[in-house]
This record gives sequence, structure tokens and C-alpha cells, in this order.
Amino acid sequence: MNTDTVRAFLVVLEEGSLNRAAVRLHLAQSSLTRQMQSLEHELGGLLLERTAGGVAATAAGQDFARRMKPLLAGFDEAVEAVRQHARGQRSTLRVGYILSAGRIYLNPALAVLRREHPEVQVKLFDLSPGEQLEALRKGEIDVALVGQEGAVAAKDFYTRRVATLSLVVVLPEQHPLAGRERVRMEDLREELFIGVPDAHVPGRDRWITRLCRQAGFKPRFLMESDSLVHALSLVVSERAVVIAPSYVCDVPAAGVVSVPIDAPGVTWDFLVVWQRGKVAPAVKALVQAIPAGPELQGAKAPAKSR
Repeated sequence: MNTDTVRAFLVVLEEGSLNRAAVRLHLAQSSLTRQMQSLEHELGGLLLERTAGGVAATAAGQDFARRMKPLLAGFDEAVEAVRQHARGQRSTLRVGYILSAGRIYLNPALAVLRREHPEVQVKLFDLSPGEQLEALRKGEIDVALVGQEGAVAAKDFYTRRVATLSLVVVLPEQHPLAGRERVRMEDLREELFIGVPDAHVPGRDRWITRLCRQAGFKPRFLMESDSLVHALSLVVSERAVVIAPSYVCDVPAAGVVSVPIDAPGVTWDFLVVWQRGKVAPAVKALVQAIPAGPELQGAKAPAKSR
């Protein structure tokens, strides 16, 4: 069964006549009649019955028409949406982001987008990096704002580095290292680290492990967190530590202190990732409007947060 035959059946019902429907469809009446007979054969029963004035739907035909109309409408809408997407004309922009970094990087870009493309409807999705990458692969979002874990998707998507940030270690405020201006990775040898599930942040624990091994020790991971807020809570409750980008200093959290890590060349990249293919103007405008991070514009030591 194809959509053209179903559409022809609906036209027959609207016209109430095979002859008038054939004229409207630019078909020979004999050809349209064969289409209707084939449709009835496929469905296993009569859909049309002859009347004095032409044809009318049987009970089965009425039920078929009632069920097919919304399906065809949805089909047409989906086809048009894909056509617009392929031409770079989407009217809806779906953006995934990390909540903790959204204020710094996403909000200013959205203001620019709203000014330049007021017709675009923006849908925001607060997702973990792993969830964003999966949503990109499924075509559920158009743009993702993620950490360096987004680099694994470079072969499948366009990526651009937004910022290269310094690192901090988040400690309980009573920790012996909390009063220092800076700490070295070697100073964390005896600490317990809060991990993160690979599904949420792909490769994060492996990256931490590599940093620690370069400093001469293997990290001990205490448990996994499902968000930055959860991780900061675990720092207090478990007296463990978290290594994070410097923007974590701007995340309100009681009972913790963020101390810069003194490790030359050890940084964290923040990326914007978007779908390949013809880029919609709204996507291009958003990507171009995302500002460079403060570390790129002039490095400064992140403030401590208490």
C-alpha cells in the first residue's frame, strides 16, 4: 500500500464519484478503479459502494479514512520538516548544554541569536555530555555544548573549541590543602576521587587517571556522581576531591573550596558540536555567537568558592 493510493481513495470520498475524482487526479477512470479494487483486495473487504449519485464509503471505508487522514498529515509534516532541514531552513533549533557552563557560554549566544533570528524557536535540553552526544547521533538535537569528551565525535560531527580552561581541585573547606594558593597533582596522591559514569561523561575518569599517572600515582575512585552538583555534595559528605574546569568556581556550593592546579600544559577544552550537512543559518549564527572563554582572552587564577 502506498500513500498515493490512500490519497486517491480520500479524493474519491470527497468527490463522491470515481469519474470526478479521476478528473481531479488527472487519471483515467479505469486506472483509478483498478487502484480502488487493489486497495480493497489488500485490505480484505469493500471500502466503497455504488450509490445513485456515484460512490460512498462503507463502514470499513469510513473507518479507514478516519485512521488514514491524521497519518497522512503527520507524514506530510515530517517530509516537509526533513526537506527544510536538508535545505538548512529549520525553524526550530534544538540545543543541548551542560547546566554549569550554560550561563557563561550559551546565554550570551542565545541573546545574539534572538536578535538576529527572532523567527527561530529554540528548545534547550539540559543533558550530560554523554546524553548530548547520543542525542546528536539520533538527530534529536542540532547543537551540543560539551567538554573535551566531545572530541570523540569529531569524525561524525563538526566541532569547534570554544575555550581552553585551567583546572581546579574541589576540596572540603577544612581540608589541609584548602588554604593553598595552588596545588600540584602530586599533592593529591593520598586523596579519594569522585568518579563519573562513562555514559554521562565519556572518558572523564580515564582522563583523570592519565593525569594522576603522569604525576606518579594511580587515583582511587570512591564512587560515581551523576551531576556536578551531586559531585560537590559528595566532596563534603565523603571528604573526597573532584578535578574540574575552572568554571566550577562559579557554581554555588557550601562547604567546598576550589584551588587552582599548578600543572603546566594540563587544561580542559570546552567544545561546541553540531550536525554535519548543510548548516542552517540559525545553527551557524549560534555557533559563531558562542564567546571564547575567559582563559582564552586572558588567563587569571579562578577565585575560591565557599
